[in-house]
Amino acid sequence: MRILIVEDEKKLAGFMRQGLSQAGYPVEVCNDGSEALELAVKNDFDLILLDLMLPGINGFDFIKNLRVFGAETPVIIISAIVDSRQVVEGLNLGAVDYIRKPFEWDELLARIRTVSRFSSRSVQQKIRIEDLEIDIPSRKVKRGGSEIELTSKEFILLEYLARNANLVLTKNQLLENAWNMNFDPESNIVEVYMHQLRKKIDKGFETQLIKTVIGAGYMLKGNKS
Repeated sequence: MRILIVEDEKKLAGFMRQGLSQAGYPVEVCNDGSEALELAVKNDFDLILLDLMLPGINGFDFIKNLRVFGAETPVIIISAIVDSRQVVEGLNLGAVDYIRKPFEWDELLARIRTVSRFSSRSVQQKIRIEDLEIDIPSRKVKRGGSEIELTSKEFILLEYLARNANLVLTKNQLLENAWNMNFDPESNIVEVYMHQLRKKIDKGFETQLIKTVIGAGYMLKGNKS
């Protein structure tokens, strides 16, 4: 279950990211409502944990626009707001649950498990970018019709890049989401695996899909179908 945390309180967002990553959930964090909306519309998240008071656009407008763009991702509101009218407004707009801050960690995990069990949203099973095909259940990868053998970690890394195709992913994001590790500026594990992955995915092909964005991170670039 892939989760997007939309929270402008960076300390809380970091705490949530770390806890959910340790619980086995791939996690993205965004601190701005407008940027989070763009991220949510373009990517396949299974759940959004949403604060209401945000820079950019607030949580209410986030939910409205999310539905306008046709995204049916379940949203759990996490807010310090206690006005029942505003809570009801958020639920009426399409949120599936509301948790009041400060919250108990076990309660949050229980609410997430409930959404996971009862959500009717189907998980994307196959991803195709240009001539690259990724079959998630079988963990098989093909490019140009030829099968490519990847290690378990290489597959996890490629899947994460593919689900975020055409977005620049930082070294920190790759460590936290593909390795569930905290950022270590001295570690070169990302560079090593990206080098190996690029050799397997791009070597021998005219179009290079895996891009290094100097000073920023990495990106899997191509048309997604």
